[in-house]
Amino acid sequence: MPAKVDRDKCTGCEACIEACPAEAIKMVDGKAEVDADACVDCGVCVDECSVEAIEMA
Repeated sequence: MPAKVDRDKCTGCEACIEACPAEAIKMVDGKAEVDADACVDCGVCVDECSVEAIEMA
């Protein structure tokens, strides 16, 4: 299952974008969004998110 972003928690810091080895995360309206087709389910973004806005779905 791909990672999922809780847009209410996301602060738009972009740390997950820099950490994602698959380049599957982009910013949409100031919040992170995961491209489910590109996500490789590694969980790096979950560990990188300081506000716990990302979880593996």
